[in-house]
Amino acid sequence: MIALLIRDIRLAFRAGGGFGLGLAFFLIITVLVPFSVGPQAALLGTIAPGVLWLGALLACLLSLDRLLALDWEDGTLDLLATAPLPLEAVMAVKALAHWLTTGLPLVLAAPLLGVLLNLPAPGYAWLLASLAVGTPALSTIGAFGAALTVGLKRGGLLLSLLVLPLYVPTLIFGAEVARRGAQGLDPVAPLMMLGGITAGSFALLPLAAAAALRVNLR
Repeated sequence: MIALLIRDIRLAFRAGGGFGLGLAFFLIITVLVPFSVGPQAALLGTIAPGVLWLGALLACLLSLDRLLALDWEDGTLDLLATAPLPLEAVMAVKALAHWLTTGLPLVLAAPLLGVLLNLPAPGYAWLLASLAVGTPALSTIGAFGAALTVGLKRGGLLLSLLVLPLYVPTLIFGAEVARRGAQGLDPVAPLMMLGGITAGSFALLPLAAAAALRVNLR
């Protein structure tokens, strides 16, 4: 499993789907928002938690179509399907590799980008905590969507349509944690809900992704 994780991380960087693309997209969204809503500091501080969470979500979505596509094209998925390692573990490792190359850099960059949106000082720690807890769910849900659409023509568009509705609960609770933290309110309840979504996703979706992948490999 460790060898597969290292391979997927290296492949993500070589294929251009590493942290650079996601970070650039995240930065563009953060920079464009003040131009679209105006430079009012109070308004930017109010919408900053939601904007940062939405930007992180879309940046994660950007690289999902390459999560399984390269392995499908070169026949690696067929080898993994017949390997001693269960497909459920393979999908869990691929989701973890996606988070390490895309989600984790976004988590680390979000507080810096929060400065551009005038995020209130109490909100930085809770923004970081919410993204650290919630972004693994984005990668796991994305791996499930990638397994459903692997091998399809224009699968990237279909993948986005399938995954975005599943992202909504994570977005709601993640942005709520950051918003409550920025306003000095108690964010523990939405943070626990966010953690439950991530734990449930990682426990169940690799099983569903493996089942979908077996169907597509027949």
